[in-house]
Amino acid sequence: MKIDRRGLSNIDWVLPVLVLLICAIGITNLYSAGANLIGVGGGTAPWIKQVYWVGLGLVAMLACLAVDYRLIIRFGYILYGISVLLLLAVLIYGDMTHGSQRWLAVGGFSFQPSELVKLTLVIALIKYVDDRNVGTSFTIPALLIPFIILMIPAFMILKQPDLGTAFFLVLIFISIILFAGIERRSFIKLSIAGMSVLPGLWFIMKDYQKNRLVTFLNPERDPLGTGYHIIQSIIAVGSGGLLGKGYLKGTQSQLKFLPEQQTDFVFSVFAEEWGFLGVLILLILFFSLILWGFHVARRAREFSGVLLAYGMTMIIFWGVFINVGMVLGILPVVGIPLPFMSYGGSCMVVLMMAVGLIMNVSMRRFVLQS
Repeated sequence: MKIDRRGLSNIDWVLPVLVLLICAIGITNLYSAGANLIGVGGGTAPWIKQVYWVGLGLVAMLACLAVDYRLIIRFGYILYGISVLLLLAVLIYGDMTHGSQRWLAVGGFSFQPSELVKLTLVIALIKYVDDRNVGTSFTIPALLIPFIILMIPAFMILKQPDLGTAFFLVLIFISIILFAGIERRSFIKLSIAGMSVLPGLWFIMKDYQKNRLVTFLNPERDPLGTGYHIIQSIIAVGSGGLLGKGYLKGTQSQLKFLPEQQTDFVFSVFAEEWGFLGVLILLILFFSLILWGFHVARRAREFSGVLLAYGMTMIIFWGVFINVGMVLGILPVVGIPLPFMSYGGSCMVVLMMAVGLIMNVSMRRFVLQS
């Protein structure tokens, strides 16, 4: 396989430019979110660490761009298997933090394998679809293997426990299967079955998960306990008004009324300081990034490339949709970070890899097969 001379000159620069703009906003926002913590404890400030993670993410992005996406899909099951083994290692050797066992320490670094599974799940599903007849819609029997591919990591993530990420995998699975095509009768049957099973999930949920759901329906039920996060988030977003309170002047964030403001609730910090106009600009950047990902999928030469660009874009879309809905109180608090904005190395690197794969599909429109 060789690359046409136009290949490198046709790298899709729109995607990395949009991502770096959002990352720059995110780092600036993290500085504000942790402004009165800088120097406390002698550790490196989170916003500085985030700069490092962005740099590492760019390296990972280039690595994903360098390898032909067809080769990546060819080894999709192997990549998926590696990520599942990492999840198993987390359950055996993982570090316990805040009651959850989600992190795997290697040397002086820790990472979250459940973030990597978001990528490998998409790639494994594409591998399965690619091995089938593309013109054939999924029937219920044909969905058995994809369902197993989903449930193995989802079950292991639930054991950590991490309901939010497990639910995220389900959304990715549904997105890929619906886009690949499912028989109408099978879709109706599965929808009815899913709706009938949904109420039964209440009885297998842990107490804190039940509390989160009840709090979502009525945050005022426990304003100083389970409802505290969402109430403070709504106050922060609403108090931003049209133009915001100004950089480093957000009362909810600077006075530390807002919990998890460097991770789950970074959007609340941003909304309070920059107001509706700032939020509008940020959401336009996210919308442009997602729309461009779909544009790349539409132009792909092969259906596997279409699915890969679409799947990676949906990872970004669901991250934005769930996090923003969560901090606005229209979705339950499930601990999903805001892409490219929330503090965290695992999430940042994996999202950069997703963007690299979208760019890979775009550039390989000009690849000639020998």
